[in-house]
Amino acid sequence: MNRLPSEWRRLYAPTVPGSDATAQADLIDGTQLVDAQGRVRALVLQLGRPADWRTLSRLWQGVQLDLAWPAPAIAVSGKDGHQLWFSLAQPEPVAQARALLTALQARYLGDVAAARVELWPMTDASAPQGVRHAAVIPAEPDRPEHWSAFVAPDLAPIFNDTPWLDLPPNLEGQAELLARLVSISPDEWEVAQAQLGVTTAAPPTPTAAPPEHRPPATPAEPQHSPTGPHTDPRRFLLEVMNNEALEMHLRIEAAKALLPLP
Repeated sequence: MNRLPSEWRRLYAPTVPGSDATAQADLIDGTQLVDAQGRVRALVLQLGRPADWRTLSRLWQGVQLDLAWPAPAIAVSGKDGHQLWFSLAQPEPVAQARALLTALQARYLGDVAAARVELWPMTDASAPQGVRHAAVIPAEPDRPEHWSAFVAPDLAPIFNDTPWLDLPPNLEGQAELLARLVSISPDEWEVAQAQLGVTTAAPPTPTAAPPEHRPPATPAEPQHSPTGPHTDPRRFLLEVMNNEALEMHLRIEAAKALLPLP
């Protein structure tokens, strides 16, 4: 009996293991990586163009030493890179998962050209649910004799020049590699977010109700003289000259009129 689908579901299916939806899944299917609420349990980071396990191993070792995470699965993409597959015990929103992957990239691969790093899941309006995830491992190759596969840590370096298998991987061997892995617990996830400075997205702040609509007030006609009775002409002209609400030409005329006054 092939154990690979059950091990895959245990680590990467977005439904928590043990639920009916997970138990009914019989095949490895990439669409199983994102649930109906847009959450994931699989986080994938790839370094390629060219493949470079020595550089990527900094991240693989770093998450274990610095964050106390369990070791992620290592895979060869079948094309041009190595991948790390992280498993979460509880599904997380896509945005939060990607934010943490971005923080890991910045911390451990900050000196690597961004074009060489790919992170999944990613938003994609053309994909189901608006999210695109990594291709499943292993999968039928796009090119003959270029199989993707999970590989053991001690074998990862030998795939730098050719990050693929020439023959289909042994499914029982693939299952055995996954069986040795455990998921990142919710506590480990929260501690890592704090250490990496990734904040949980807060719900939107309620905004005040818009004010009742009223037609705009009609501007009052400018007064040619300040309101209120005046018996002192000089005081009257000074108020006109200093009244910024009046048109400039009226203030100028008031200033001119002040000149002859003692």
